[in-house]
Amino acid sequence: MTIRVLLADDQALLRSAFRVLVDSEPDMRVVGEAPDGARAVELARAERPDVVLMDIRMPGTDGLAATRAITADPDLSGVRIVMLTTFKVDEYVVQSLRAGASGFLGKGAEPEELLGAIRIAHAGEALLSPAATKGLIATFLAQGPHDDGAGAADGGAGTRSERLAALTAREREVLVLVAGGLSNDEIAHRLDVSPLTVKTHVNRTMAKLGARDRAQLVVTAYESGLVRPRGE
Repeated sequence: MTIRVLLADDQALLRSAFRVLVDSEPDMRVVGEAPDGARAVELARAERPDVVLMDIRMPGTDGLAATRAITADPDLSGVRIVMLTTFKVDEYVVQSLRAGASGFLGKGAEPEELLGAIRIAHAGEALLSPAATKGLIATFLAQGPHDDGAGAADGGAGTRSERLAALTAREREVLVLVAGGLSNDEIAHRLDVSPLTVKTHVNRTMAKLGARDRAQLVVTAYESGLVRPRGE
């Protein structure tokens, strides 16, 4: 399967470098380039990419607004968004995660990190590693309003606490472990069950919470108060 990638960044030189890197991989192909968020949304609807590499700060429609537009479109539910940033965790990053982005990556990342991020996002995993980065994200999420009702990533299905109440005890347990950054295999080992069983629990939890991917499970776990940042 070829992973279709859309590049959204206002720096043409950076887009060119990303294109060369992505197109050099046998399992990836760049399907479009956008210099701003508005064009990124247009191309996302026209090309249906699997993954969008989205710069947060762009002239006109920025990456945050573009992310919200893409994640709010039911026809683009399969599109995963990786935010490109200077790797400074700030409110823009937090808003991007709340809006439905699968995570973020520093522009100074090594080529293999970028390619790995595309594959991880395409697989529905959360780009919230390493642990120190997750901790910073958790801190910023904790500063925002909890249980703020339905947002772009919520699907309008009631408050987070209301939906958490629909989870079984095992699903809540799995959610906590997902928020801790554990993979399905690691969770399976921790709970002494099969990875397939964990995958089933994760999928059911995402369905009940209206989450696009594991990143949204992490956001919900923190914003609902089910998981607290370390040190609290």
